[in-house]
Amino acid sequence: MASSVGDDFQNKTKYTRGQSWTPLDWSKKPEICKTYPSKNKIQLASKFPELSVSFHDVIKKRKSVRSYSAEPVSIDSLAYLLWTATGIQRSQHGYEFRTAPSAGALYPIETYVIANNIEGLSKGLYHYSIASHSLEELKPGDFAEKVAQAALDQEMCAVAQATFVWTAIFERSKWKYKQRAYRYVYLDAGHIAQNLALAATSIALGTCQIGAIFDDEVNKIVGVDGVEESAIYLSVVGHPKNK
Repeated sequence: MASSVGDDFQNKTKYTRGQSWTPLDWSKKPEICKTYPSKNKIQLASKFPELSVSFHDVIKKRKSVRSYSAEPVSIDSLAYLLWTATGIQRSQHGYEFRTAPSAGALYPIETYVIANNIEGLSKGLYHYSIASHSLEELKPGDFAEKVAQAALDQEMCAVAQATFVWTAIFERSKWKYKQRAYRYVYLDAGHIAQNLALAATSIALGTCQIGAIFDDEVNKIVGVDGVEESAIYLSVVGHPKNK
């Protein structure tokens, strides 16, 4: 049977015992935080209320939600979701570790937010600046229908209060792991998405993760080139319509 791209990738990125390793060039290690210094920054709350729901109940209640009410999500709830998904959790040994694991602590995933109905935040496209726990306002406007179309016409993207867009800056991982890095990039995105799903459930919000996208249409919305940085995963967030 003829091999396919996926089969070739799986086989050609395997580790084998005895293979040679290239020493790392630390002078070329990419930065692990992206910022937009010329954009308006919105500082986010960093103190969150104690939750009364148990982790066991959060796990039991988590589900994909595709129907959302018109009730806005507060900016403080959005701040909580951003931090729990991928924020800085602790500083240790000179490194800042995040709430989600990452291969080699290289953190290739960037988070963008398309705000549709966030109380205290204008509609538009934002980037989550992890280092400062703030939102950088990239483009004002209503992108709800555009992102829905780019997600294979999944209307929940136009109705939900926000859509998270995760991109990967591949060189952050490739610097160390070469072509095998692509395996880790997608695993990293999955860790972040699960954090988001559980955090949302803990504050009575819903999410639905989306892998079916027209990649370059999403890239155009968030303003990335699709080569060095490309959209790989989405999630909607909002108040479930039928709680």
